[in-house]
Amino acid sequence: MEAPTTETNGAAEPLNVLVWHVHGPWLNSFVQGRHRYLVPYDGRDGAPGSEWARGLCGRPWPTARDIAPADLVGENIDVVVLQRPRELDLVSEWLGRSPGADLPAVYVEHDTPREHAALTRHPLADRTDIPLVHVTPFNRLMWDNGRCPTTVIPHGVRDPGLLYTGELARAATIINDPIPRWRITGTDLLAPLSLAAPIDVYGTGTEDLANALQVPPERVCGAGDFTQDRLHAELARHRLFVHTPRWTSLGLSVIEAMYLGMPIVALGTTEASASIPADAGVVSTEPDILAEAIRQFLHEPVFAELTGKAARHWAQANFGIEQFLGRWDAALAESTAAHQTLRTR
Repeated sequence: MEAPTTETNGAAEPLNVLVWHVHGPWLNSFVQGRHRYLVPYDGRDGAPGSEWARGLCGRPWPTARDIAPADLVGENIDVVVLQRPRELDLVSEWLGRSPGADLPAVYVEHDTPREHAALTRHPLADRTDIPLVHVTPFNRLMWDNGRCPTTVIPHGVRDPGLLYTGELARAATIINDPIPRWRITGTDLLAPLSLAAPIDVYGTGTEDLANALQVPPERVCGAGDFTQDRLHAELARHRLFVHTPRWTSLGLSVIEAMYLGMPIVALGTTEASASIPADAGVVSTEPDILAEAIRQFLHEPVFAELTGKAARHWAQANFGIEQFLGRWDAALAESTAAHQTLRTR
């Protein structure tokens, strides 16, 4: 059997990659690569798909296309990118092939362990045929990865440009589903921090946030979910960006905020302290220190602007889309080559 990629003038041909739409911002970066991306979709005529087959959801991704699960069996899939344990079974059900054994596969772990971090074993810990890719070094450290080969591919973000104006004397943040996730996303911290500056919260499920926090909407405003271009423009009008999660992976939102040129005030948990340097803002586990930093940026717009420019330079140097795609090219090539080696033995 021939390997799924061939060399043409020194460059490997694009792969047919099966990947689910789980985390929209991450997938938005991933599909900027040179491959062909097949995204399962079980809706009809543009209607929303299920959580296991959402499709593109109308995203303008020219290298990706929706595909019905029933049509996958007829497709030439070179490699599958898994993101949830259930997808291992879906590949077998939909393609009649076992990921790792019959089909090259890579598993991306977006999240921190749900419960006891030091004791939680990863679902792939006993497998050696599917490499495990963590999105932050912190995630790799906290999961018990067992025998599974692991690596880290940090986030990469397309540069939206230096859009910061800071014209609004308000803070902004992005939290999806802040009410049900509450302490995990640091939603409870918004009320006391809003005494330092009013906070506009963007994301899904934010509309009733002020009532849930029992504060006036002038202090914490649930702004709703915006398209990416509009969201970037709205964020950049705010004086600073606040990042409050206690126990999630480093959000792409804080990286995007740095790219926009916004100063950052962040809770010093998970990967935040390693990803936000001192000249890009303030990182602390002490809410009073965060509140004081918010006040300082609010009342010193020139300082806020200079800090935001430093944050942007850091983001460009550490979270570039080209580095991200290059690392993923290497990971996919290694997975397909390793699988081919096993098949020919």
